[in-house]
Amino acid sequence: MSTAAPAGTRRTELRHSARSGAIGLAGAAVSGLFGFLLAVVITRGYGATGAGGLFAAIGVLTVATAICCLGADTALIWALPRRRLGPGGDGARLLPVALLPPLTVAVLVALAGMVTARLVAPHLLAEAGRDGARLLAVTFAAVPMTVAMTVLLSAVRASRPIGAYVGIQFLLLPIGRPVLVALAAVLGGGLVAGLLAWWAPVLAAVFGCVLLAWRPLGVGAAALRASADDWRTFWGFALPRALSAAIDSGSMWIGVLLTAALAGQRDAGIFGGVGRYVLAGQLAMQGLRVAVAPQLARLLGADRRDDALAVHRQTTVWVVLLSWPVYLLLAAFAPAFLALFGREFSDGAAALAVLAAAMLVNVGLGNVQTLLLMSGRSGRHLLAATLGLATTLLLGLLLIPPLGVLGTALGWAAGIVVENVVAATAASAVLGRSVLGRSVLATAGGTLAVVGAAAAAGMALTGGLSGGRGPAGLAVALGLLAVGAAAALTRPAVRSRLTTAVRTLRGAGPGTGADADAGTDLGTGTDGTDAGSRRYEDDEDKERRP
Repeated sequence: MSTAAPAGTRRTELRHSARSGAIGLAGAAVSGLFGFLLAVVITRGYGATGAGGLFAAIGVLTVATAICCLGADTALIWALPRRRLGPGGDGARLLPVALLPPLTVAVLVALAGMVTARLVAPHLLAEAGRDGARLLAVTFAAVPMTVAMTVLLSAVRASRPIGAYVGIQFLLLPIGRPVLVALAAVLGGGLVAGLLAWWAPVLAAVFGCVLLAWRPLGVGAAALRASADDWRTFWGFALPRALSAAIDSGSMWIGVLLTAALAGQRDAGIFGGVGRYVLAGQLAMQGLRVAVAPQLARLLGADRRDDALAVHRQTTVWVVLLSWPVYLLLAAFAPAFLALFGREFSDGAAALAVLAAAMLVNVGLGNVQTLLLMSGRSGRHLLAATLGLATTLLLGLLLIPPLGVLGTALGWAAGIVVENVVAATAASAVLGRSVLGRSVLATAGGTLAVVGAAAAAGMALTGGLSGGRGPAGLAVALGLLAVGAAAALTRPAVRSRLTTAVRTLRGAGPGTGADADAGTDLGTGTDGTDAGSRRYEDDEDKERRP
């Protein structure tokens, strides 16, 4: 049974997830803006074919990094909230456990990739000529430092308030990349220069992570001595996560690589542009995931499943409200969005519509993968990710040769749906109740009705399905939504809910409470606090200090 705690404790947890989520969302918004700017810089600076080569190289680096991490990044977020942090604690003992095996594997992969680059490049980057081999060699050389950054970022996220992680992952990296890549393109640098410009902020990120994680983990010579039990427990969780992490991190990039190999760099470049819009719609989910993952790990580690479910449902409502309008508009007005990348990217309109529809399922179920992982069920998550990848690869191999970018999108869309449905089913079994609730379903239905009606009106007023999916139709739909939002703000009930939300984010006044269907109250324990709750309150105090 789930451990009971006072109802006020649940409200505290919901306020904590709300405030951390707001910080994560703000960071994700900045990251999304500059990530989109990066896509524009790459597509405009290098064209569809050049962008395809650069996207393929980034894809190789992303997938290789995820594989070499061996699941250690997620394992740190799962394990550190269960440890005593600070001087005299045992959190630092996990650093050598988490870093040494991934870095060893990363160095071996980098050496192997650099040696075989000449053999692989003609098959993956045939249109890049001699630059293809050099591009792949540099890509693999960058793997070890990128792995170090990824693992250390997880240590920062699990040991400090969310703002520290946001500063590096959502500000430093995404802001630095488009500036440096644009500089490389303006100076006439080729694909190798473009990749190095994209990767350069990683060096600053590693240095920042070391500074940020040193004190809260209590790093010292004695503190780094791990026990055999540390190794066994940590890697017992991490190894099943290793493959699923590679699948999760590389899902889009696998599509880019398949398209490059089976349809050519031009189609890969178009799919990379399509994928940028798809990933941009996920930023709300990503911002909330990084905010609540350590909190879910702490709650589930204490067997407080009702609290964890309430936090999950609250964040899912937020994700649906913020992301479903984006994906519905992307599906309806795909030609208008892709026109920003250039005329040759219009061939990806059908692919963007297909993927936007699939992402409605992903977003509508919330961060079920995180919920599953923070419960310790990395094996079940691996099953879901493997089934999704198998679906993507099988359909991709069958559909990309005849359909090009659309075939890639159909395969990836099917994989997204399969993985999320399987993960949601497994998470519901772990919690003993469905991860969905009435509040989530009501939010999804209302968003679909409102945004769908605005999109339909925008198309109908500017040319119908054939000609109304351009910028004019999008402008009309956005105008109608703006008018509707302004009208909603005139209603006292809407203003009251907004006021309550703002007070919750600022930590003033009573919490909003759980979802109406988030579960029964947590009972009346003798004390609503535990070690995890006290550490959480300490973190809250730190975040409120100037």
